[in-house]
Amino acid sequence: MSNVLPSYCWVVLLNSCVVVGNMAAHGSLTALFPIQSQLDYALEEAASEEEKENLVYQYLKKIEDSKEDLKVPDFEEGLEWLNTEQPLSLERELSGKVVVLDFFTYCCINCMHLLPDLHLLEQRHSVKDGLVVVGVHSAKFPNEKELEVSCWPTLVILGPRGNLLFSVVGEGHRDRLFLFAAAALRHYGETGELTGGDIGVRLYRDSLPASLLSFPGKVAVDSSGKRLVVADTGHHRVLVLSTSGRVLHSIGGPVSGRRDGHISEALFSSPQGVAMKGDMVYVADTENHLIRKIDLSEEQVSTLAGMGVQGTDKEGGAMGPQQPISSPWDLALGTAGGEEGNVLWVAMAGTHQIWALFLEDGKLPKGSESKKGTCVRFVGSGNEENRNNAYPHKAGLAQPSGLSVAAPEPWSCLYVADSESSTIRTVSLRDGAVKHLVGGERDPLNLFAFGDVDGAGINAKLQHPLGVAWSPHSGLLYVADSYNHKIKVVDPKSKQCGVLAGSGVASDALGPGFDQAAFNEPGGLCVGESGKVLYVADTNNHRIKILDLETRTVSLLAVVVEDEVDAATDSFTAAAPRKIPKLPKSATRVEMPALAASPGQTVHMDLVLSLPDGTKLTQEAPSFWALSSEGNEWLLEGQCQSGDIVDVSQPLTVVATVPSTAQSPDPVLTMDAWVYFCSAGGGACMMRVVSFRQPLHIDQAPKDGAVKVTMSHAF
Repeated sequence: MSNVLPSYCWVVLLNSCVVVGNMAAHGSLTALFPIQSQLDYALEEAASEEEKENLVYQYLKKIEDSKEDLKVPDFEEGLEWLNTEQPLSLERELSGKVVVLDFFTYCCINCMHLLPDLHLLEQRHSVKDGLVVVGVHSAKFPNEKELEVSCWPTLVILGPRGNLLFSVVGEGHRDRLFLFAAAALRHYGETGELTGGDIGVRLYRDSLPASLLSFPGKVAVDSSGKRLVVADTGHHRVLVLSTSGRVLHSIGGPVSGRRDGHISEALFSSPQGVAMKGDMVYVADTENHLIRKIDLSEEQVSTLAGMGVQGTDKEGGAMGPQQPISSPWDLALGTAGGEEGNVLWVAMAGTHQIWALFLEDGKLPKGSESKKGTCVRFVGSGNEENRNNAYPHKAGLAQPSGLSVAAPEPWSCLYVADSESSTIRTVSLRDGAVKHLVGGERDPLNLFAFGDVDGAGINAKLQHPLGVAWSPHSGLLYVADSYNHKIKVVDPKSKQCGVLAGSGVASDALGPGFDQAAFNEPGGLCVGESGKVLYVADTNNHRIKILDLETRTVSLLAVVVEDEVDAATDSFTAAAPRKIPKLPKSATRVEMPALAASPGQTVHMDLVLSLPDGTKLTQEAPSFWALSSEGNEWLLEGQCQSGDIVDVSQPLTVVATVPSTAQSPDPVLTMDAWVYFCSAGGGACMMRVVSFRQPLHIDQAPKDGAVKVTMSHAF
């Protein structure tokens, strides 16, 4: 899902540690359940907080006095640990601690809902107080690694000897969790068994290289096809870009928060779905449980729906700001019984439903009239199921995460990426009927029918798809098959589903063709340039990729921030050199033969570049060249090291003079060319970089004339 990792310590349980999982999550808990059930019943009857605290305190004394110490086995060797300096052990680092084990699965929305509770618990009780929270990743999908744990989230609280104390299953039990943890800390503090030593925390996110995008979740294009909106989820912001990648607006970030107002001050928390209509950008502010609106013309951000806390209401019907909602994951503009574009469809992942937020007055299929601002359920009982039904409120969805509207007849439907059932579903815009398109299986309670199989209808298999994009130009539906690391295409008429792009290996490669391209859990996609390209949010690669459906090639959308754009448009001066971006991994590297030159000689480098047919240089993000000599900066000191590329129809000559006093006999010149080009029709734009490495051999014998070399490359 969001792919933004929790900040507490966590361990991935592999096949080698199934015993740990079985004993900690099943076997030993079986012995605990009858003992704790008596406490649970008593707590339900307790009339005051003081009575509850005494009941838990007496329960702890009782199990301490019993002969059987329900001790869990230690973590096995060889597990993957995150956010720690070294693997942790119940017998070493965690000895003397009250440990909260959070058994979660990476894709589970209910598990994500638990994170704020655990964060607040850590704020109340620190490691020095004797409390440690450890997330235990036990996966549902093969992509997350296998373990026989089937109930998520489950919290298990251990005492300082690794002894079982409590378990809490599911979300929504914050008070019970806090009660149990506080009582355990109090009890073992009195017995003197707690220790306050550090366990060695080192956050994984701090080791990630800096990137302009961080786990981008969704991408959308405006109706003109000239602007893109990107949910830069890990940076808690929304970017509005030109199709060449230039940042037009950046709203929110870099920290999470909740704030309306001017776009320079607004804050979001892990935004996901985005949609754009004119100068209005609609945002699913997922972890704030809000729907927000960005008015670019007025430069204001406001809240349209939600109250800033996770809601449990599965009916809705209140005005937006008074209507609590739960983890909205995607948005799509549509029409419902009124003027065009009068409704915002919301994939409400937290309640496994599709909701409608009315931007103007309207009416749902089989529903009553709704006033502007009303936020109400459209589809889904709220039960997590793969249940299709002619009656929208009786259908069951399972964490819907992607939406796309196909308004014209004969389609007239809403396509839904139903992630936890690994299916693509359709919702009729005529009567609300929910039908199966591809993936999954017929049993509505089986959410484990996933895989990676091409085929028709139920014979096709997907794995946790997060995004869908319908193309009115081709009549095809494109799917971000996230855990298979592929982009797939579905023909809604035949229900045939097959691979469009992606090797199936979690990696980062551009091709040369669709089959050789690689993605890493792509989370969203949209159709651009009149159906000729797909923009893909390649989430775990922190990139937006462009799939050209005509040439079947993949390129990167080079996101250029304002200071880099300004630097690229300014003329070079030695006093104020151009700011050169870091060379991307996708850059083509060309090794040139060594070139002999003498001190005082000039080196004439003729740069010969050719663009793909039907494309031209874009002026929105000017192309440029940059000259460098890493480790031998003396070679270019005081000389022109950068300039614009405004015409590729003829060679561009760049001149450098070898200083009269050479400090090294074999320096290397590097010529980088950053080229931004678009299709001649003004559609898809892309950035390509070529880097020429030119070794020099400095001959101390003086020579007359210039030394010439040609550096050529066809993009």
